[in-house]
Amino acid sequence: MEVDQQLDVICRGTVDVIPREELAEKLKSGGSLRVKFGVDPTAPDIHLGHTVPLTKLRQLQDLGHTAVLIIGDFTARIGDPSGRSATRPQLDEAAVRAAAETYQDQVFKVLDRQRVEVHYNSTWLAGLDAQAMVRLGAQTTVARMLERDDFAKRYREGVAIGVHEFLYPLLQAHDSVEVRADIELGGTDQTFNLLLARQLQKAAGQAPQVAVVLPLLEGTDGVQKMSKSLGNQIGVSETAEEIFGKVMSISDDMMLRYYELLTTEDLAALRAGLDSGSQHPMEAKKNLAEILAARFQGGDAAAGARAGFEQRFQKREIDADSIPEAVLARADLPDRLPQLLRAIDGLGVASNSDGRRLVKQGAVRIDGEVVRDEEVELSAGVTYLIQVGKRRAVRLRVS
Repeated sequence: MEVDQQLDVICRGTVDVIPREELAEKLKSGGSLRVKFGVDPTAPDIHLGHTVPLTKLRQLQDLGHTAVLIIGDFTARIGDPSGRSATRPQLDEAAVRAAAETYQDQVFKVLDRQRVEVHYNSTWLAGLDAQAMVRLGAQTTVARMLERDDFAKRYREGVAIGVHEFLYPLLQAHDSVEVRADIELGGTDQTFNLLLARQLQKAAGQAPQVAVVLPLLEGTDGVQKMSKSLGNQIGVSETAEEIFGKVMSISDDMMLRYYELLTTEDLAALRAGLDSGSQHPMEAKKNLAEILAARFQGGDAAAGARAGFEQRFQKREIDADSIPEAVLARADLPDRLPQLLRAIDGLGVASNSDGRRLVKQGAVRIDGEVVRDEEVELSAGVTYLIQVGKRRAVRLRVS
């Protein structure tokens, strides 16, 4: 593939490529570049947000470059200070190792296992003696460390910064020296660390890596970055039905962002089809949901999830393409009024007593399932398909 075409693939969906001209020069060499992506296994499960750099890494694999996956079993025990307003708790070795095993199982649903170098950074970091650590610390300055937004903010506010936290970006950057990285992938919260690696590589007499900076993916709420703690995540180990249903709950605008960051589909053709009306947003979203469900749970399971979705939501005499959308703000609920009754208000329900009667009769469904408890809780940040009878429905997002 020509250099310009490779650049288009690599730069798609990126926030920045630093510096782009160096990337072009590396590609012109015609050789297989070493593309590093490092991850600290601090939790056993990953979600679609974690797969944004993995998707980019797979694209680089498909261009003929070498994926170098760093499992940060040593750095995870220090704790990544990126984006933190306080010192992160340190993890023990057993917890990190356990998370690393499950992490790899999930990672190889995206990457081609046969074309990946996997390294645990404890291999070289655990053996550094005091003299080596002093030499590593001499590669940068406290002033440079305080250029990091999170460190600068904590310093201004008088919030403690552990000395070991200064070591974290140095050790992560040293990984690039050890594996002789040509390119490193990372989120916007890792930009400082990626650039620090360039500095350490230059000091080691190596050609500095190019930093490919990727955005942080928003969750199903379309606002906050995807996070398990916020309840807006789509986990890669979830069932095909769960993945499909959650993808179908995102907005049309977010659908395009997911297409850009998580697939290799032709964005220009998709946008043209949506603009002209030849591609309906509902069909485009179902295609996206099936692609992602198939990636993590297999093609048969994804096809089954799609068929199940269509049977439940599109064959109940409801035109799924014309279902209105609404937002239910918890703060606006009258005292003691169940959320479900407020949710079906306006769907031909004459009164609260009428709503209670319909619920008891089994005429109300949430995501295709009959609900007979009017006190059912609706989670914030989630979009539900609420149906009353066969012909009345609303796609309701709870805020």
